[in-house]
Amino acid sequence: MRRDTFLKSLAALVAAGALPLDALAAANLKMMIPANPGGGWDGTGRALGKALQEAGVASVNYENKGGAAGAIGLAQFVNASKGDPNALLVMGAVMLGGIITGKPPVSLTQATPIARITSEYNVFVLPAESPLKTMRDVIEQMKKDPGSVKWGGGSRGSTEHIAAAMIAREVGVDAAKINYVPFRGGGEAVAAILGGNVTVGGSGFSEFQQYIESGKMRAIAVTSPTRLKGVNVPTLKEQGINVELGNWRGVYGAPGITAEQRKALTDLVLKALKTKSWAEALEKNNWTPAVMAGKEFEDFVDREFASLRATMVKAGMV
Repeated sequence: MRRDTFLKSLAALVAAGALPLDALAAANLKMMIPANPGGGWDGTGRALGKALQEAGVASVNYENKGGAAGAIGLAQFVNASKGDPNALLVMGAVMLGGIITGKPPVSLTQATPIARITSEYNVFVLPAESPLKTMRDVIEQMKKDPGSVKWGGGSRGSTEHIAAAMIAREVGVDAAKINYVPFRGGGEAVAAILGGNVTVGGSGFSEFQQYIESGKMRAIAVTSPTRLKGVNVPTLKEQGINVELGNWRGVYGAPGITAEQRKALTDLVLKALKTKSWAEALEKNNWTPAVMAGKEFEDFVDREFASLRATMVKAGMV
């Protein structure tokens, strides 16, 4: 049978209700990861892709397009995937922060909310050979000369950037004077920290975990309200710095897909989140499951935009 005839027949079966709608979506998902390889979005996207394949609902092709807190990847996704029911975009709190600071020409509202899937907290680290040993040392140096402390992390507006600005404000340093060095992906940030090219590095704990455990990085603080399970790193609050900030990640579908296509794509993702490989990814990366879908997720993103903007205004970032 000719391929076009087969596809028309398959579409007719779906329309008639003889096949579930996700039969089409299961063919081959295209996943846009709006960051370079090696970072949190990359790890999340590839772990989700593996889970989708384990669940037997999709094969997955990945594309990494880093920069501008995900706005470059978002722009490509919005412009190239209109109406495509088999397209997914990895996103999260970092993208919201980047949109607030960068004001890109595309908006997240042009894409279709699917689900929130994880949350985690950030960790701040020092290169192993750093003369500084603690967050208190970092703060004392920053008070003397804010520009001498290079904070390395994700794009401007990322959660680690916001946290660094909040720390500065909390200890009486002008947040506008912090020396923040943005990187397009976790791999670049790791290289800069290991090479001693930044004073302090910040990211999700999972991105630095192997380097902390091997002694190549020294963890000095986490942004969680209490210590992370199984992780002997003090919180900022423990150290007298009243800063707490979480990070979450989720996925969006393409602009212009139908309600039925949105539901089918959501169902695929939710099935993947029940697999053994996804449970293993949560455990390995110290991610907290934070599943939320549909209108609830859409409303959550709206609230997060407002909350992050207020936090960033308070920290002097916008």
